[in-house]
Amino acid sequence: MIIMQEQTMPAEKENAQKAKIDALLHLADDSLIMGHRCSEWCGHGPILEQDIALTNIALDFVGQARNFYQHAAALLQQLPNDMALALADFDITPASITEDSLAYLRNANAYKNHLLVELPNGDWAQTILKIFFFSNYRQILFQQLLKNSDTQLAAIAEKSLKEIQYHVKWSGEWVMRLGDGTDESRERMLKAIDYLWPYVGEFFNCTEYEKTAFELDDTSIDLLKQTWLNTINHTFQLATLPEQTFGKWYQSGGKLGIHTEHLGYILAEMQFLPRTYPNAEW
Repeated sequence: MIIMQEQTMPAEKENAQKAKIDALLHLADDSLIMGHRCSEWCGHGPILEQDIALTNIALDFVGQARNFYQHAAALLQQLPNDMALALADFDITPASITEDSLAYLRNANAYKNHLLVELPNGDWAQTILKIFFFSNYRQILFQQLLKNSDTQLAAIAEKSLKEIQYHVKWSGEWVMRLGDGTDESRERMLKAIDYLWPYVGEFFNCTEYEKTAFELDDTSIDLLKQTWLNTINHTFQLATLPEQTFGKWYQSGGKLGIHTEHLGYILAEMQFLPRTYPNAEW
């Protein structure tokens, strides 16, 4: 029995470490791509105050991405070369794995972000609703992560929640303002719901690495899902928008590296400089 334990424990520990790194990359990729999309509004907001607000939200997301990438890079550097390179999905030495290389040197199929965050901004209503859906999901998930056995992950979640609370409040106020506003603003919100709703189911289609790293079971996932839906519908009621329910079909695949064509265009723009001028420094 002792021999069997010595043989199986390393494999179990290795699988747990892999799940944790995959989950950190998933969180980081979500934040980075969402931050990049929000940054595209810089200088294009409807009024100056909201332009600045959305730019600051973009910076919040990028800051969260940095924290998750840094944690993932530190864990990858502790692994054997072959395992580290397989997880990072690029050909550099594990010692060279940093937050920058994880963000700028991975290919699209190595990214693990939700499909929702890579979708085009569309009009103001679509952008607002995307932030509203995503930030409410993040708030509920990160409250769960506060109890995580990985103390660094829990600390990042705690720090991020202070920013996410503002994202939820800001986007929620805009959902109500547009939904219960003019005929045109309401119509734009309804079109945004039709476009984005098929992607929200992926939030709660948890992968094995999420279940392991986030310490979730089917019961807790169902609770997160119902809490999120209740929160969304409460705001929709105040905004005089129709109540929503989860259907049996939804878009998925992003967390496993299967993406829309939109991610490729984002990465082509975002990664151009570091790929063209490797090791460039300011």
